[in-house]
Amino acid sequence: MVYITRIEHFNAAHKLFNPAWSKEKNEDVFGKCANENWHGHNFDLYVTVKGVPDIETGFVFDAKKLSVIIKEHVTDILDHKNLNIDVQFMQGKICSIENLVIGIWEQLKNNLPETTQLHALKLYETPRIFVEYFGE
Repeated sequence: MVYITRIEHFNAAHKLFNPAWSKEKNEDVFGKCANENWHGHNFDLYVTVKGVPDIETGFVFDAKKLSVIIKEHVTDILDHKNLNIDVQFMQGKICSIENLVIGIWEQLKNNLPETTQLHALKLYETPRIFVEYFGE
């Protein structure tokens, strides 16, 4: 099995807020991330797929085609958007990086050819904060 990773980038705003809690509790739990006027991040998304290299091309999957899939199903939807308001797959969820990476997985998993499996996502919110998700 061979693994290949494509890195893409998008910018987006969000706030962390649980509507069942008071403003004070949200601020206590989420701090500055509960800012009523939102805040933004420069996200880096690492998409890793796995498979057996094709006998004719040597590719597990064409990295350019992977970029097109990510753009169509993820970055075009998320880039320069308010994740809480503008992104359908985040509606009704607390807009944490953990929930975002699960939503991105759902956007990608059925849009790859059968010969290529989605292995992992790594999503950087800041240079010091990232999550990894393996579809589990």
